[in-house]
Amino acid sequence: MSEITSSSPSALELEQPSQPGVWVIPPPRQRWWLYLLFLLLTLCSTMVVGARMEFYFQHHQPVFSLNDDTLSLFPISWIAAHPANLLMGLPFSLTLMFILFAHEMGHYLYARHYRVFATLPFFVPFPSLIGTLGAFIRIKSPIPSRAALFDIGIAGPIAGFIPACVALVVGLSLSQPVVHSSPLSELQLGFPLAFYLAANLLHISVPLSGLSLHPIAAAAWVGFFATALNLLPGGQLDGGHIIFSITPKFHKWISLLTVFALIPLGKHMWTGWFLWAVLLVLTARHPRVPRYPSVTGRRRALALCAALMLVLSFTPAPFTHSSGLEVWPDIRDGSRQTLRDLRDGVQHLLHRK
Repeated sequence: MSEITSSSPSALELEQPSQPGVWVIPPPRQRWWLYLLFLLLTLCSTMVVGARMEFYFQHHQPVFSLNDDTLSLFPISWIAAHPANLLMGLPFSLTLMFILFAHEMGHYLYARHYRVFATLPFFVPFPSLIGTLGAFIRIKSPIPSRAALFDIGIAGPIAGFIPACVALVVGLSLSQPVVHSSPLSELQLGFPLAFYLAANLLHISVPLSGLSLHPIAAAAWVGFFATALNLLPGGQLDGGHIIFSITPKFHKWISLLTVFALIPLGKHMWTGWFLWAVLLVLTARHPRVPRYPSVTGRRRALALCAALMLVLSFTPAPFTHSSGLEVWPDIRDGSRQTLRDLRDGVQHLLHRK
């Protein structure tokens, strides 16, 4: 993901050159140690969850299993007790980190090509099901043209999509059926079209929902999911940059149309789409980019490739049984129970007094 921010001369150090009337604005210094630190932290956090996935894969169980009490969601205590187990997480961690790194470096290198100042990829570790919240770069200088915006915007998804496809084929070929006598996971994955095409190519007869994904295939699933999110056509996502570069006049309306499309998806498919709808609303206004010259020729044809990548990567229900219609009753009942417990606690304290 690339985020465009504007920089003013007051925010940068100005240097007085030898020639009068000319000012040089050097790019701000980057904290290399900070980017490296968060890269290593994200590598460790993804290795922790990757080790958990490898453990379940070796036992022919879904790698995203949640209802098994053998290991916690983020089994740091298990790793601390057996440090060698951390190495089990390398296949998932290295694959996912490479996909994310390739995506961000696609943005970064094209930004450098157009002499646009961009930060290095910043990885975000997080003790979650996949061990990270992803990565991003920040663009801190103006984009010189719509063509530059298009190239910077589309370079990331293409650079990340290719290794994700390779990981998908390798990971699915190593995957194995789930042992049916074992308890099924509460968390059931939905799969993008790319997974079904790869399964057909590899002649896999077992339904994808019945596979214990190899950690490499699990990393590919995360990579496709991240690609689809970034290619949503709106806001300041990569898809929004592509739309703005092609038709700035309709960027706002296409962003709103995407928001309206995500609302029923959140209701009937996955509640997470509500969050992304809010994100698109908050980032609907795109930073200014020179309107001329317009994007023509091969770039417009390449935009069709971005649309194809979105179709292959997009999953209406990334996690099944998590639509708004299914989740809301549980949230409502839980909230009511919490209020009842709070009321009972207050009444108990009042009676004691």
